[in-house]
Amino acid sequence: MATWRRHRTGSGSVRLWVQVLLAAMYSGALASLETLTGRALFDGAIGVLLGLYVSSHAAANGIDVLFAERFALGRVIRGWSGAGWVALNVLVLFSGWLVIFIGMQHVVRDLR
Repeated sequence: MATWRRHRTGSGSVRLWVQVLLAAMYSGALASLETLTGRALFDGAIGVLLGLYVSSHAAANGIDVLFAERFALGRVIRGWSGAGWVALNVLVLFSGWLVIFIGMQHVVRDLR
């Protein structure tokens, strides 16, 4: 089923919210515990991989909408539900980027 059709049924939105929750759990755990594994390099590697995973779903949705069909983008952003779905994808991309950034900070901290 095309991505822009899935957003209307909600099947894609639940997965995107789970991605945001994963990113928030990683960021919150590092903020409160300061380390997950005892080594900043491993904490950072986990963060980079998790951030790439989180971002991949929203990026795939964006590519599907832009290239799957000729006028899919216009159908997706028409109305509040479509605009909300696009905003959710942007939120997921931002949260994935944030997790990658936090992970890279830990990697660099360990290399110093």
